[in-house]
Amino acid sequence: MLQQNTKKPSFGQKKHINKAKNSRNSRQGVKRKTKRPEPAVVKVVLFNKPYDVLTQFTDDQHRKTLKDYIPIENVYAAGRLDKDSEGLLVLTNSGKLQNVLANPKFDKSKLYWVQVEGEPNQQQLQQLRQGVELKDGKTKPAKVRLIEPPAIWPRNPPIRERKNIPTSWLEIGLQEGKNRQVRRMTAHVGLPTLRLIRHQFSSFSIDGLAPGEWRELDTEEFKQYLEQI
Repeated sequence: MLQQNTKKPSFGQKKHINKAKNSRNSRQGVKRKTKRPEPAVVKVVLFNKPYDVLTQFTDDQHRKTLKDYIPIENVYAAGRLDKDSEGLLVLTNSGKLQNVLANPKFDKSKLYWVQVEGEPNQQQLQQLRQGVELKDGKTKPAKVRLIEPPAIWPRNPPIRERKNIPTSWLEIGLQEGKNRQVRRMTAHVGLPTLRLIRHQFSSFSIDGLAPGEWRELDTEEFKQYLEQI
């Protein structure tokens, strides 16, 4: 009578099996994701991104990137800011902090200054505040108000304004980050965006930074930020 082998494989055998599986995956081109190790010293960089700059450090089409402005290695953008948008970009060498800032589930607030074509009426402003239905779902309620033109730098190149059509400035506060959300929201209510500047992200702002300038948070500033989150 044959005896059933009830002996469980040892950890060494499991390792051997996993090793063989990993070897097969390697031969078949299966990539294993690896997390970046957390740095011993966390760096946080605030950058006032100019218009027409990509939020990445390399580009095979030779367009302007972060490398043209920021000499610090191993920092990565937390969240995105479109090439045709301006303003605050936060970079860090910490994967955990990057996730806290960029992941929608943490609801980090963003404040934008938005120049739109036309003069918003109360109905349009209320639509933006309550949320509008986009192709990828309805936007969350937003803080929206009409503001005076902010004291900011001229854009290069300047926006294209149409004769006899006025422009206005809105301040829009969001706690989500759909792709090109602000532009799609204003277009939805009949107010095309002409210029978009992110003024604040979480508790950070571009105050004191000219376009193309950056600064690194010091130890005390970073400690204060950690106490808030």
